[in-house]
Amino acid sequence: MSSGPLTLGTAGHVDHGKTSLIAALTGVDTDRLPEERARGLTIVLGYAPLTLPSGRRLSIVDVPGHERFVRTMVSGATGIDACLMVIAADDGVMPQTVEHAEVLRALDVRDGVVAVTKADLADPAPAARAAAELFPAMRIVPCSARTGSGLDELLAALEQLAAGLQSRAALPGEPVLHIDRVFTVPGRGAVVTGTLWSGALARGQAVALEPAGLPARVRGIEIHDAATERAEAGQRVAVNLSGVRVEQIGRGDVLTVGGAVRESRVLDCALELRDAAHGERVQLHHGTRCVPARLADLGGGLWQLRLEQPILARRGERLVVRRTSPPATLGGGEVLDPHAARHGRREDILARLAALRDGREPAEPSPPPADRAPAQSAPAPDELQLRELEQRLRDAGPAMLSEAQLGEQARLLAHLRERGRAVRVSGRLYAHAEVAEQVRSDVLLLLVEHGSVTLAGVRDALGLSRKSTQAFLEHLDGERVTRRLPDDRRVLASRARQGAESPT
Repeated sequence: MSSGPLTLGTAGHVDHGKTSLIAALTGVDTDRLPEERARGLTIVLGYAPLTLPSGRRLSIVDVPGHERFVRTMVSGATGIDACLMVIAADDGVMPQTVEHAEVLRALDVRDGVVAVTKADLADPAPAARAAAELFPAMRIVPCSARTGSGLDELLAALEQLAAGLQSRAALPGEPVLHIDRVFTVPGRGAVVTGTLWSGALARGQAVALEPAGLPARVRGIEIHDAATERAEAGQRVAVNLSGVRVEQIGRGDVLTVGGAVRESRVLDCALELRDAAHGERVQLHHGTRCVPARLADLGGGLWQLRLEQPILARRGERLVVRRTSPPATLGGGEVLDPHAARHGRREDILARLAALRDGREPAEPSPPPADRAPAQSAPAPDELQLRELEQRLRDAGPAMLSEAQLGEQARLLAHLRERGRAVRVSGRLYAHAEVAEQVRSDVLLLLVEHGSVTLAGVRDALGLSRKSTQAFLEHLDGERVTRRLPDDRRVLASRARQGAESPT
């Protein structure tokens, strides 16, 4: 029986009761933001410890179910060992049930349990039959978070599931933690959180923050708010760091040891994609980063991904590929060579990639083509200057900063944009990427709640200036997230074609 750490991720359609079920199982409400509690809708990732009947403890990642937050769902799912798929008895299998299943397949998460919730409101048998077709290898348990029926059976199924899984703590490897949150604790300094993908971390250990290569030391470790001397792969951890400032760290960075990971811009991969085309521009999800990329079809299920922004990937890691417009999960697969050179269908390279995919060749980086010398890297920008610029954008918030306001620092904007930490919102106005993402989420929630919004309505609801509101709305129009109607209202772009303006 396996007894090492494991992380369990929820999945399923919006309003199917994922968060209520987790609260019933753990006593923890993972909807911690006021707007989540007000709307009953999970926006960001939530975390809770689950104690099984045997006393074994799992970490749970609760992900959002709404279609507009699939990016957040993927970020949470990339570090899990198994899933708890949630399907409501009164709704059955719905679109996000199917898309979340596609994401899990892309990440090779094949173990899990299906909870048919709200069994007190409707006969769970039809939903259970539909679930069996979609998840034939998973145990299906009808239950109700409200009445408590079926929860003991669900815990027993999770106990059986956990007993059959191998913990990543048993595998060799350097510590790698993809950071999903960064904050400061007064008197203690910078804290980062994430799921430890591999290796172990111990208090007092020397570590590095990539891609900047910043040295730091582990000052303290917590697992679900409890201090510990050591964390192992498969656990959700919060790491207190010394020797580094919070403004030097960003979401999407990796906590590791020097040299364990480095930035990737061209990936050779084995992918299973649905309706993907050579040259298509897509969104690539890996760890806690999401970057635009171009697909190059090499044939036989082999693809090259040419990234517009770097990621921190290693051979054998999984990734998800999504279409930008209309948003859809195309599939995903495995990284074969994270540091490939650009190439086409060269027989020698394809033979090597096929061998890597089939486990017949050791992982050595591909040499550049013989007729082309390695490209010379541009001089790296000063990391301190980049962090200072990033902090200025954070401090500006949704008010943004113009190139004129930034002065000499404006020349560094391209580097921050390349790293996914700055966004050109409109014209010469720039915002920090996290600020832009928060405004985007807030606008989408208003649209979900009201069906359509006006500039004035968004301005008042979010407390922004008219200038900032107009800039962000035009940015969302340009991204085809929203659509501007003739009467100057905005609706969700995906519903505008159908004229749908009522709340979902």
